[in-house]
Amino acid sequence: MVENVIIMGAAGRDFHNFNIYFRDNERYRVVCFTATQIPDIEGRLYPPELAGSMYPQGIPIKSDENLMAMIKEQAVDLVAFSYSDVPHTEVMHKASQATAAGADFIIIGASYTMIKSSKTVVSVCAVRTGCGKSQTSRQIVQTLRDAGKRVVSVRHPMPYGDLTKQIVQRFAAYEDFEKHDCTIEEREEYEPVVDIGAVVYAGVDYEKILRQAEAEADIIVWDGGNNDTPFYKPDVHVVIFDPHRVGHETTYHPGETNMLMADIAVINKVDSANPEDVETLRQTIRQNNPSAQIVLADSTVSADAGEQMAGKRVLVIEDGPTLTHGNMTFGAGVIATQRYGAAALVDPRPYLVGTLQDTFETYPKIGSVLPAMGYGEQQIRDLEATINACDCDLVVSATPIDLTKLIQVEKPILRVRYRYSDNSQPTLGKIILDSLGS
Repeated sequence: MVENVIIMGAAGRDFHNFNIYFRDNERYRVVCFTATQIPDIEGRLYPPELAGSMYPQGIPIKSDENLMAMIKEQAVDLVAFSYSDVPHTEVMHKASQATAAGADFIIIGASYTMIKSSKTVVSVCAVRTGCGKSQTSRQIVQTLRDAGKRVVSVRHPMPYGDLTKQIVQRFAAYEDFEKHDCTIEEREEYEPVVDIGAVVYAGVDYEKILRQAEAEADIIVWDGGNNDTPFYKPDVHVVIFDPHRVGHETTYHPGETNMLMADIAVINKVDSANPEDVETLRQTIRQNNPSAQIVLADSTVSADAGEQMAGKRVLVIEDGPTLTHGNMTFGAGVIATQRYGAAALVDPRPYLVGTLQDTFETYPKIGSVLPAMGYGEQQIRDLEATINACDCDLVVSATPIDLTKLIQVEKPILRVRYRYSDNSQPTLGKIILDSLGS
């Protein structure tokens, strides 16, 4: 008997689970992917070039809003939950819908879909979106390069465009961002890696990506997305924790899985956190994963000409995913305005244009900061129009990229940067090198 399957996802883990387990598996027939979290994913097609010989027409991608109806209409036997950064209660709500409609519900084991590399793999993941894994990943890449290693970073997927053109992507220069028609969200992850002189891979087929990356690396650094688990089997698993969201490490999927698997637990943002929260987080890690080495780190915030913020009414732009499904209400931009004495944060909500109105309706807790949404050209244009419409003295941009390269801002704009810094001994770099025997 062939089982009909729905794979629930967000254009990342779902595609990987299909590629590794369901593709060419005659036991299953995947009737569709469902989409959530990422705008404008539903309505597309997982193309035949990626789906394999069993799916000559490709596989449709649909909204997950009508999950129960789809299960009944398609006689679905199995729902495979395959996206990340979701509260445990939400996972079980989906499970309840699936089982009530007559389907089994599974979460595929974390290690089951990890691909084994012929090279050493250091994975960098987190318990929530916005913990600081990207800056930590870059720090590890730099540390290993300084130690004389050939290092390649492989980023968790962000396939928001033409999937047939994104099977394997390699970024080593700014021209590559144009070549691959990158969104703001993609550039936020890739640009800072290229800026330190390293190579970053991404795409859709992570078996093919790995084999190509292995050809030019001694060590692969897996740079995770959201709080997903690694796609590659790590030799060292680094997990980032956020003391501004104490308790989330045990209440979000699959962040808790990452905590339980961690070899090295990095408590980030110690410099801006309550010491009591840092200690509570340390005790939670020790209780749940006593073998993990705990490292304290700062997320060091700096601003270009930060003194210009003093006394100004400021519009703050923060990293998009951190504010949306990461559920944070502030980031490095807000911290910078506090340190440099801005008079007030200007609320962007009266000035929202187009798709940004939908974003704030979906994530009403965002508040008085503006997420740098840019999953497609229309969102980028709406972001540009919103910024220019906003009645403010100054724009503070705390995204990891230079937004002025993508949008025309008619107001003075200051960039805020943030980077990994060791807070205490032993340092993360030393622990990594010792773990690898370097």
